[in-house]
Amino acid sequence: MNLSEQFLPAFLEEVVGDRFGRYSKYIIQDRAIPDVRDGLKPVQRRILYSMYDSGNLPDKPYRKSAKTVGDVMGNYHPHGDSSIYEGMIRMAQSWKMAHELVDGHGNLGSIDDDPPAAMRYTEARLSPIALEMLRDIEKRTVQFKDNFDNTTKEPVVLPSRYPNLLVNGVTGISAGFATDIPPHNLREVIDACIAVMQKPDIELDEIMTFIKGPDFPTGGLIMGGEGIKDAYRTGKGRIYLRSKVDIEFLRGGKQQIVITEIPYQIVKSRLVTAIENIRLEKKIDGITEVRDESGREGLRIVIEVKKEADAQGILAYLLKKTDLQINYNFNMVAIVNKAPQQLGLKPMLEAYIEHQREVVTFRTQYDLEKAVDRAHVLDGLVKALNILDEVIAAIKASNNRQDAQNNLQWMFGFTERQADSILTLQLYRLTNLEITTLQKELDELNKKIENFRSILESDKKLVALIRKELMEIRDKYGLDRRSTIQGEVEEIKVNLEVLVNAEDVLVTMSRDGYIKRTSMLSYTRSGGERDGSGVKEGDYISRVLNLNTLDNLLIFTEKGQYYLLPVHQIPEFKWKEPGTAIVNVIHLPKEDQIIALIPVTNFEEPGRSLVFVTKRGQVKRTELKEYMTNRSNAVSACKVGADDEIISVTLSDGSKDILLVSKEAMSIRFKEQEVNAMGRVSSGVRGIQLREGDEIVSALWVEEDEGEILAITDQGYAKRSLLLDYMTQSRGGKGLVTFEFKEGKRVKPNGSRIAGAFYCRESLEITAMTKDGQSYNFTSEQAPLAERKATGKWLVHLEKKDEIIDLVIR
Repeated sequence: MNLSEQFLPAFLEEVVGDRFGRYSKYIIQDRAIPDVRDGLKPVQRRILYSMYDSGNLPDKPYRKSAKTVGDVMGNYHPHGDSSIYEGMIRMAQSWKMAHELVDGHGNLGSIDDDPPAAMRYTEARLSPIALEMLRDIEKRTVQFKDNFDNTTKEPVVLPSRYPNLLVNGVTGISAGFATDIPPHNLREVIDACIAVMQKPDIELDEIMTFIKGPDFPTGGLIMGGEGIKDAYRTGKGRIYLRSKVDIEFLRGGKQQIVITEIPYQIVKSRLVTAIENIRLEKKIDGITEVRDESGREGLRIVIEVKKEADAQGILAYLLKKTDLQINYNFNMVAIVNKAPQQLGLKPMLEAYIEHQREVVTFRTQYDLEKAVDRAHVLDGLVKALNILDEVIAAIKASNNRQDAQNNLQWMFGFTERQADSILTLQLYRLTNLEITTLQKELDELNKKIENFRSILESDKKLVALIRKELMEIRDKYGLDRRSTIQGEVEEIKVNLEVLVNAEDVLVTMSRDGYIKRTSMLSYTRSGGERDGSGVKEGDYISRVLNLNTLDNLLIFTEKGQYYLLPVHQIPEFKWKEPGTAIVNVIHLPKEDQIIALIPVTNFEEPGRSLVFVTKRGQVKRTELKEYMTNRSNAVSACKVGADDEIISVTLSDGSKDILLVSKEAMSIRFKEQEVNAMGRVSSGVRGIQLREGDEIVSALWVEEDEGEILAITDQGYAKRSLLLDYMTQSRGGKGLVTFEFKEGKRVKPNGSRIAGAFYCRESLEITAMTKDGQSYNFTSEQAPLAERKATGKWLVHLEKKDEIIDLVIR
């Protein structure tokens, strides 16, 4: 056979699919998902059984964790010591388990996510309630299977004499499946089990009178009655888990927020750090100190607030922004008949009850067999003692032990088992007292046998026995509920005025995109001149806004996106400092540019709308309230064509006219009301019909017929025309000429395009920025008042080949 004949062709997808399918099945069944009967993952089951089998019991001394880990890894779980030790430690941590299954001794980690000490330093033994998981396992109550190397046996499932899956809960992730079952109260779960056994057709609503919801070992407030009901009906649902918080009043009028319980699986140290970072970064004003005072008496986090601050407002902000309140998602998946299933509450209880029926039935059969065997032996002994002289004579006449056993069998009718027990009978058992004791034991055994048989024959007695044993566990190990349940989800409302000091500030944005917030005190100390703001070399201030820290800033980009930025979140700098790049504050893509900053105090202000104008002459109007958002990332503000971009966004009350001015000196004036309000992501309507290659450079809001229109060309020529010369037209026309360009070989050109236009009702101070980086200041009054088609006056004396690229009102 040559080499090529030793290989068979196979498709890659079939091979990979087969291998991954086997792997997925393994980790679903044998690693990450618990069995519905005992609520344990395989590694947990193996740890508990190994400790039980080796005698590491609650009434014995602690044993080194390393020995237990070694036993588990060598006999049952050959997957590495770290996974075994982590599983064992988790079962010993009171903040993760409602009832710890392992009694640990030493450094077992902490709620601060501190790691446990190495296994060679810690010790452990089974906890008392863990024995209830293993009780009766030696009585053939569960199936056993070969271990990984066929050297010993391990249980397929534990007897689990209480519903551990619901009591302790579980979290796990496997291939294609995940599970998240929260812990519950032992008393409530057992009461619900008993109710289901006694009334198999019980409805979920009645079951929920016993199990009101999860009960987390870390306590807390559970909100969301509907979420609990959804989870118990379908296996999926959401609840909100809030810390237990009190506001304490101190001397001098001060207050402090005290946290004594935190949500389940939240790391305390990270929560404290998150609150401290809010204080350090001054995201809210009013927190003076954050302290972790947790100790032997329990968890205690203290947040001191300023005397004048509103503690309730600060608490609302912390609940919203930190893990003081979280949402918890039920995903109740467990292995049922070797396959993962998403289960509601009643199917879980029914699966557990069915398991207990099997366990108690098998135990009773085992006990019955043992009792029958013992009664058979006792029956023979009692019979032998009644004819003791004949039995002794037969034994004395025998040649050896085997001969004596045979003689007893054929002479007196004893069975082999009875004859053997007679031969091993000790002489002191021949006393009158011992004979009486044997008869008494036989009578008691007959009663037990009768009882065992009645249990096996009567389902009612079987259920009564399971109920009795469950109630014993409930009374012995039951704890008071630790989590409080509130049906309604309480909405968190953060009042910004409480959390941020109201302060008038200046916000500047430079041409290169540097933004800053400056206090009026810094502005005044720096000379109080707006031209004196600090910028990087070659940059200049393009926008200056007088705002309040309680305001919001809407930032619009030319590609039709917008961001909502609270003013108090803009980094604060001194007036002489350049600020920080806007990309450090919002996630602005490199290919996009900011074209408008709109301050907003109240989004619900009636009659207010935002008007968008694009380079291609599209106009869109949308009500301001549509732009209220809680998102910090980009949100779509306006639909923009592929060859278009937004050039203007204006906050308007709808009472004025819009005047559009194009690059090629065309203009149109129409009433804003001609543009109907439309949705936030619409594209708008045509404002002006442009010629090929033309585009809008300015959008002006004008009213009545007062004032002038100032037009400036790229070569620095300017002129003013009366607004009266711009008659109102219908939207979408070609418009009117607003400037005349001079052409010809012997004529000095006055420009090739309009650089910008302004509506003047009073003198404006304007700065022209050029391509060569020069700046020129002038006022609108310097431009001559002329006809609409005039050629203008050379106002900005530019160098040769230089041109105006931007115009800024100072």
